[in-house]
Amino acid sequence: SPRMASDSPESLMTLCTDFCLRNLEGTLCYLLDNETLWLHPDIFLPSEICDKLVNEYVELVKTDSIFEPHESFFTLFSDPRSTRLARIHLREQIVQDQDLEAIRKQDLVELYLTNCEKLTAKSLQTLVSFSHTLISLSLFGCCNIFYEEENPGGCEDDCLVNPTRQVLVKDFTFEGFSRLRFLNLGRLIEGVNVETLLRPLASLAALDLSGIQLNDVGFLTQWKDSLVSLVLYNMDLSEEHIQVIAQLRKLRHLDISRDHLSSYYKFKLTRRVLNLFVENLVNLSSLDISGHTMLENCTIPSMEEKMGQTSIEPAKSSIAPFRGLKRPLQFLGLFETSLCRLMHIPAYKVSGDKNEEQVLNAIEAYTEHRPEITSRAINLLFDIARIERCSQLLRALQLVITALKCHKDDKNIQVTGSAALFYLTNSEYRMEQSVKLRRQVIQVVLNGMESYQEVTVQRNCCLTLCNFSIPEELEFQYRRVNELLLNILNQSRQDESIQRIAVHLCNALVCQVDNDHKEAVGKMGFVMTMLKLIQKKLADKTCDQVMEFSWSALWNITDETPDNCEMFLNYSGMKLFLECLKEFPEKQELHRNMLGLLGNVAEVKELRPQLMTSQFISVFSNLLESKADGIEVSYNACGVLSHIMFDGPEAWGICEPHREEVVKRMWAAIQSWDINSRRNINYRSFEPILRLLPQGISPVSQHWATWALYNLVSVYPDKYCPLLIKEGGIPLLKDMIKMASARQETKEMAR
Repeated sequence: SPRMASDSPESLMTLCTDFCLRNLEGTLCYLLDNETLWLHPDIFLPSEICDKLVNEYVELVKTDSIFEPHESFFTLFSDPRSTRLARIHLREQIVQDQDLEAIRKQDLVELYLTNCEKLTAKSLQTLVSFSHTLISLSLFGCCNIFYEEENPGGCEDDCLVNPTRQVLVKDFTFEGFSRLRFLNLGRLIEGVNVETLLRPLASLAALDLSGIQLNDVGFLTQWKDSLVSLVLYNMDLSEEHIQVIAQLRKLRHLDISRDHLSSYYKFKLTRRVLNLFVENLVNLSSLDISGHTMLENCTIPSMEEKMGQTSIEPAKSSIAPFRGLKRPLQFLGLFETSLCRLMHIPAYKVSGDKNEEQVLNAIEAYTEHRPEITSRAINLLFDIARIERCSQLLRALQLVITALKCHKDDKNIQVTGSAALFYLTNSEYRMEQSVKLRRQVIQVVLNGMESYQEVTVQRNCCLTLCNFSIPEELEFQYRRVNELLLNILNQSRQDESIQRIAVHLCNALVCQVDNDHKEAVGKMGFVMTMLKLIQKKLADKTCDQVMEFSWSALWNITDETPDNCEMFLNYSGMKLFLECLKEFPEKQELHRNMLGLLGNVAEVKELRPQLMTSQFISVFSNLLESKADGIEVSYNACGVLSHIMFDGPEAWGICEPHREEVVKRMWAAIQSWDINSRRNINYRSFEPILRLLPQGISPVSQHWATWALYNLVSVYPDKYCPLLIKEGGIPLLKDMIKMASARQETKEMAR
């Protein structure tokens, strides 16, 4: 098949970075006094490597729950003689004042601090250390960086209650930041004088003032010969603002968009304002007016619009003011405006809500800094994926994954994103997705389940996991996914639908996997969790899918796994078995699952004595006559008894029923089965059956084993003939034919 775009392997650089970060002690560092990481003295790393280490570290802490952050990580980069940093991107709670302080000797060129709420005014002082080299700086959403803690003089009583007060720093400016060209102050705290702060900057090229309300922006004209990008998202504009913007003639990117849900805006866009921008800002290649209400009609009459193919030529523009553009815009933001639905829009890329392309452009443009807009765009994508067909599937998936990673704690994005993932990963899109991409989906789904106990997110995540081949595709996160599902099932209050999906997933995860996986999951409390679910359902007298799946999961997890069989017995599994049998005498699926499980228990020699009670033996004997689920229940009951008989007459420690009587009923049952029965069972190994062949103690057990093999290899030869040969069944059958104690009909079948 053609190689997929997203399927190329990770670069060696990425793989090495990831490995070193996960094994700092074994690679770049050693541990001093069991707590502090120190760099090996002979290491020198250039900025290309150090930048990647720091940026990747931030990414791992944020998106990988298993990755442990290190207190002293940033101190590894404190000495520029051994480690060089140039461009770093730090986010959220991961970074604190002391981390920036640790790297203050570095000559940083680019420093992005996004939503770093733990940074205080101490970090403002640290920024000064980078002032002679810094070209790009973002303080987006660092809401406490202009606050310092002040200890009130003379300790009054309230000293104990509130020992520190937060005080706004008023005297900080960008004095001395002589090379600073790109600055993002988005969501800056109120009370900071932006004009004073920025005045020392000689030639700003890009300025982002998202979410800040300034009534006077006249000071911007001091950079009218240098400013090429200006973002005023969510600023309530006025005529004065518009006049100032029109003087910034070098602008190539202007964003005056807003979130139309956030608060009341007096400003309305008019044809005149757009004309003014087109006439004065002759270099404009990107404009965002998303969320604005147009005060008047800016569109060309519809008759004229319908002429010909859609065109991005300014001369044909359906939006009248844009007919004055010299060339089409690279980007035009029209999300949540009526203009995006017009026919001729003079831009190569448009964000809007008209079609898939516009919606994807919106998600791409707004994910990093505008989750409130992104979640609504993802909601639109969800509708497209659900109702129509996505034509840019890989791009859509990639964008949703990025949004979910970037906003792990944003409930709206987690709800809409996880819902969109369900539709984007379902079977009709399967062929287009690479292993790498599908693994990324699984990772973000598990992150969502981890961070959010919210019902909708949990349900969406569980449903999305059902789109994968289980257990194969989840194998690389096997422990984690089982822990998360057991966690959901152990909650005291449970949503019915989530419970059903989670049990289904648990069952699928322990089906057809290696024994060490089953043992590991058993140790996590799997058996106990399933028995608790069964107990609850019994109390409610309901036998639903949860009840059946729980028994099925126990059947799977005990397969050739003695530890789990023992747990089943220790946690009163047999008591529940009898109660279920009594409460639901007609439920055939249930009986089959329960007896399949008991077949596994009976295969363990050390546990068989616990099955040797009058009550259990009577129940198994009576089930020999069961017609439930074809021959399955009768077959499994006979299997359990065959293993018990194999221990010989001396192990038969009960008076009632008599051993001979049970043997007679077993022969009768086996003779009543149709040898060509199609089966509802799956053997990974014949070992437990084959061990019943070379013995003379219980001919009926020998007969049951031979019947089982004969039926499976004749009805499913492709699957079971190779297994029989591989596990050495042929010589065992040949030897048995020569045995005097074996019954004639058994020998016939063996032949």
